[in-house]
Amino acid sequence: MTAALTVGDFSRMTHLSVKTLRHYHDVGLLEPAEVNPGTGYRYYRHDQVPTAQVIRRLRDLEMPVAEVKAVLAADDLAARNALIAAHLDRLEAELAATRSAVDSLRNLLQNPETTAPIELRTVPASPAVGIRADVHREDLLVWWRGVLGELHATVSAQRLRQTGPSGGLYTSELIQQEYGEAVVFIPVEGPVRAIGRIESFEVPAAELAIITHHGALDDIDLTYADLGRYTTRHEISVDGPLHEYYLHDSFDSSDPSQWVTELGWPIFRADSDSSTPNR
Repeated sequence: MTAALTVGDFSRMTHLSVKTLRHYHDVGLLEPAEVNPGTGYRYYRHDQVPTAQVIRRLRDLEMPVAEVKAVLAADDLAARNALIAAHLDRLEAELAATRSAVDSLRNLLQNPETTAPIELRTVPASPAVGIRADVHREDLLVWWRGVLGELHATVSAQRLRQTGPSGGLYTSELIQQEYGEAVVFIPVEGPVRAIGRIESFEVPAAELAIITHHGALDDIDLTYADLGRYTTRHEISVDGPLHEYYLHDSFDSSDPSQWVTELGWPIFRADSDSSTPNR
C-alpha cells in the first residue's frame, strides 16, 4: 500500500472532519488515494494535504462544491484565479448588500417615522421616451440602473429635449406578487424613434400624494410606508401604479446618499388645489 495516511491522521492534518472527508469522497471532490476493498478503510497521501487545504479555504468562503471542482480542475493558474476572483466578487456584492440592510435597519430603529411633508399634486399627461418590462422584484434595482442609462443615452443621441425629471411607474403586482410591469421614462419634447427596447410613451395623468425620499433606494419602503399611512388614514388611496420621479439619481451621482426621489401614491381628490401641502 503506497498511501501512508489513515483518514484519522489526514483529518488531524487538514482540520477536515472524517464526516466531511467522507462527503467529499462521495461527491468526487477529494477522493482517497486508496480504499481497502475488504474493510472499506480510506487512505490518503501526503501530497493530498495541500489540495485539502485549498478546498477547506474555498469552502470556508462558501464556494459551492461544483465551483471548487472547477478550480481544482483548471488547466492553468490564470483560469484558476479567474474562477476564485469571480466568487470573491460575488461575496463582496453580498457583503455590500448585507451592510446596506444593516444600515437600513439601524436607520429604522433610530428614526421609526419620517417627518417629510406630503403634497397632493395633479400630474398632467406628458409625452416621454420609455422602457417597459415585466420584472422580478429582486431584479428591479439592477434593471432600473440599466434602463435609466439607456434612456439618457437615447435622449442625447436622438437630440430630444428633456422636459422634466426621469421617472417610473410600478404596478401593484410587482410588489404584491413579486413580479409585474415596470416602466421607466424620461419626459421629452420631439419625435421618438423606437429602437430596441426604446418606445414612445405617454405618462398618464394622475392625482398623487407626493413625498420626497432622500438617499439610497434600499430603504425606500420606509418612506412608502409613511406615504401609505397618510393616504389610507385619510381614505383617499385608490388602485393604480406607484409613481417615482428621480430628481437626482444614479445618472447624476454614483453616490446613493445624494439621490433624491419623489414618491407618488395614486389618490382620489375632490378639490383642485394641487399646491397645498398636507401632513
